[in-house]
Amino acid sequence: MTTIAVAYVRVSTGAQGKSGLGIEAQREAIRAFAEVQGFDVVEVFEEVETGKGSDALERRPVLGKALAVAKRLRCPVLVSKLDRLSRDVAFIAGLMAQRVPFIVTELGANADPFMLHVYAALAEQERRMISRRTRDALAGLKARGVTKLGKPITKLGNPTNLGEAQQLGAQANARVADTFAANVLPIVEAIRRSGVSSLTGIAEALNARGIRTARGGAWYATTVRNLVARLPA
Repeated sequence: MTTIAVAYVRVSTGAQGKSGLGIEAQREAIRAFAEVQGFDVVEVFEEVETGKGSDALERRPVLGKALAVAKRLRCPVLVSKLDRLSRDVAFIAGLMAQRVPFIVTELGANADPFMLHVYAALAEQERRMISRRTRDALAGLKARGVTKLGKPITKLGNPTNLGEAQQLGAQANARVADTFAANVLPIVEAIRRSGVSSLTGIAEALNARGIRTARGGAWYATTVRNLVARLPA
């Protein structure tokens, strides 16, 4: 027996939306899931969210439309990953209050709302831990008289010794990069174990989880390659 459903796919930046990065992968994951589970996807809602504060329904008009259609048809909304709905536990809770069932394809058809809350909380905590550890590492360098990563690095109070300052800067960059890599590499390994092997796929998975690079930017194949290169031989 076939059950109707609507699908929702989302990318977080305009650049991703224009290039199609992530969108097609989400569509394919939903299509494959629907085929196996017997869902007839009657409409796909696609959203490109570019600004901060997207964890508010009024800032996600396409998601609002998907909810409205699902309510009218009395059917579930299919998403490929939980973070395509939101990276915020409170927002997930608000969606559950809409009384529209969400099915996350990577979690399976039987994941109930309680489990969705648990997974969202774990993802949120993971990102906070990475951010805190990286911030603590930068604070430690600043306390020792070194500016933060990504800026010209000099030893404060000693502008005349440029050679020594440059050496200190290189060492500081390496320490911060090592600290950041130590936090993120276990996540990369978990992504690999889930079946994602390409550098581009890993980058998309990190971006989808809301994890930023050491400089606060988005992940690409090259930045993942540089990170993986820090794995011990």
